Amino acid sequence: MLHFKRTFGFWVAVALLLSGCAQPFNQLQSEQAAQVEMRLDASVDVSDCEWKGDVTGSEGYWYTYLFFKNDSLTQGAVNGIKNHAAALGGDTVLLLSPVYFSTSVTLFGSAIVAKNKAEA
Repeated sequence: MLHFKRTFGFWVAVALLLSGCAQPFNQLQSEQAAQVEMRLDASVDVSDCEWKGDVTGSEGYWYTYLFFKNDSLTQGAVNGIKNHAAALGGDTVLLLSPVYFSTSVTLFGSAIVAKNKAEA
């Protein structure tokens, strides 16, 4: 019985420690990144925009997916792509369709500066 209590206590401690890992690794790194707008619709008029570059955001690894909910993986990928767009000087990301793997989420898009947004 003593062995069972020790083993059970060990696994409870491990579960408590791992539950602290439930937030994504990628966090927003600046106020500018927090202001980056994400667009997935085709109605965006990019004729008056300045293209800054391609950006990606990814969250999750084969050894961590058991501890993260899908929304945490998605939020981490969003944070990552916003950080990359902000680093390029973009204020908007035009997303391509998200790619969901069984162990991670990856987003692809283009960072732009929406000039009509900046003038408004």
